[in-house]
Amino acid sequence: MDIEVSVDEEVASMGVFVSWTIVRSVKVSKTQGDALEVLKEEVGEIKGKHTLESLRRDPVVRAYRDFYWRIGIDPTKTRPSSEALVRRILRDKPFPLINSVVDAGNLVSAKTLVPIGLYDLSKVRGDPTLRMAREGEIFKPIGGGEERLTGKEVVLADDEKVMFLYPHRDSRETMITEGTEDVLIVAAGVPGVDRGLVRRAAKMAADFIIRFSGGGTQGRVREAP
Repeated sequence: MDIEVSVDEEVASMGVFVSWTIVRSVKVSKTQGDALEVLKEEVGEIKGKHTLESLRRDPVVRAYRDFYWRIGIDPTKTRPSSEALVRRILRDKPFPLINSVVDAGNLVSAKTLVPIGLYDLSKVRGDPTLRMAREGEIFKPIGGGEERLTGKEVVLADDEKVMFLYPHRDSRETMITEGTEDVLIVAAGVPGVDRGLVRRAAKMAADFIIRFSGGGTQGRVREAP
């Protein structure tokens, strides 16, 4: 299954961009053994790299916070997903273990401070597009009930549904499960964040997914727009 992720003109004019790639033939399981040890080691390095104060001042964190304000989200109440993960680590809370694919993506998000979206490719219909939400459009977030969108949100949507409330919440309709075989990785870029960093985050997520989830083949990292 070949797809193309695009960004429409209105959203591109806001300085929003993505890097994306696909990892195929994964074997989703509980993160354990060597993968769990790698995750623990990486989390320890993240903890040694930041403090709560330095994190707040980090230019990447500030760029995502600025974008949140721009789209009407208070980042002091709804944290960018990458920042929220690092704050959790710094407060000595357990790293959230979901499964070997999601854990790899979350780890990379915490390492790079770039939000990473992960989607079961078999549940994606058509080519996903980053666009403005349509007023009244329904979003079904992981861990929450249905939300009716106002039309002011930036979303990643396929031909049938909203997959990603950009850049912080994924949909349960395309979530990674134990039955997932092919994974679409989307690294979320906003104004003020280096494109090279976002591209590296997508590549790193693919590398860690393969490392944590057994065999797999990775496509090249692509960008849009």
